Amino acid sequence: MGRILLIAALVIVGFFVLGSVVGLIFGALKWLLIIGAIALIVSVVFKLTRSGGRSDHYA
Repeated sequence: MGRILLIAALVIVGFFVLGSVVGLIFGALKWLLIIGAIALIVSVVFKLTRSGGRSDHYA
């Protein structure tokens, strides 16, 4: 009986740890996607402003 309770407690603790780890991974992925999107937007804005500046300069 004690062994069954110990196994059940370990399974429950394992689910709590697994939930925390999965939450941490998804949180990190969320921030990586946000930072990547900001970097992409900044890159596109710089590319558009730089090409616009060149065409005005040569015209």
